[in-house]
Amino acid sequence: MAQTPQPFPRPGTTPPPAAPAPPAAPAPQQAAPATSGAPTEASLGFPIYPTAQFLASYDAGRGQRYFVFGATAPYADLVAYYRTTLKERGDQVFEQPPTHMFSIGRFREETMAFPPGVTVKDWTWGGSAGYPNPRLGAQPARFPTIIMIVPAPAGSRQ
Repeated sequence: MAQTPQPFPRPGTTPPPAAPAPPAAPAPQQAAPATSGAPTEASLGFPIYPTAQFLASYDAGRGQRYFVFGATAPYADLVAYYRTTLKERGDQVFEQPPTHMFSIGRFREETMAFPPGVTVKDWTWGGSAGYPNPRLGAQPARFPTIIMIVPAPAGSRQ
């Protein structure tokens, strides 16, 4: 972008006004800060592990959001909790890193971006220190296990 040459101000004159700055691009609206109101089991339609901390939510598309929680409990304990609570076996979809999905409800490709359900992922696999806590100085500094909950879009039948 070429700039228009500006004359040097002469003594006793006022310099020309600066060109206005272009408006800043709006910040992406995808992540909800962890300090905003945490979702509830009632609003999600899924149980939340009792000691899990709400970290963020993201627009998944097609009227869905997914909600991310950090947990200090080991991966195996969370998988066992969701198996019992949801009364579903679920599926281990990845061995490395261990990731277990519980798809609950019917996936409708024409109206959903993701199947409704709960995904549990081990963030300590391969020697990782865990998922970093997005709140600076908050405890724990890292979460060994992450839970992602995807409710069905509002107004849809499961």
